[in-house]
Amino acid sequence: QVQLVESGGGLVQAGDSLRLSCAASGNSLDSYSVAWFRQSPGKEREFVTGIKGGSTYYADSVKGRFSIVRDRTVGAIYLQMNSLRSEDTAVYYCAAGRPITSTIRTTGAYYYWGQGTQVTVSS
Repeated sequence: QVQLVESGGGLVQAGDSLRLSCAASGNSLDSYSVAWFRQSPGKEREFVTGIKGGSTYYADSVKGRFSIVRDRTVGAIYLQMNSLRSEDTAVYYCAAGRPITSTIRTTGAYYYWGQGTQVTVSS
């Protein structure tokens, strides 16, 4: 079992930056791929970014603005979000699992989820 806890969300203005953290406890994250997803009211949970092996993947909507970092020494992952927009407003979740490359953007490929952290971007 892996427990994931996100932190770092908040209310920011458009154009600001924010860094989310996801701390893992229980079993090691080392053998899992990790990802960030987000969900806005009335919408399905969507893929933001993920790391599988040595490759990093981004949703087109965040490419060039967001970056994911994995720190194996402390068992944490981070989401650096720059140039935030109102459409980035959502609850952000970190996840761990063993997706194959074709399913890395699929929620069903992940076994463990955090409780989410709210990010609100005012325009």
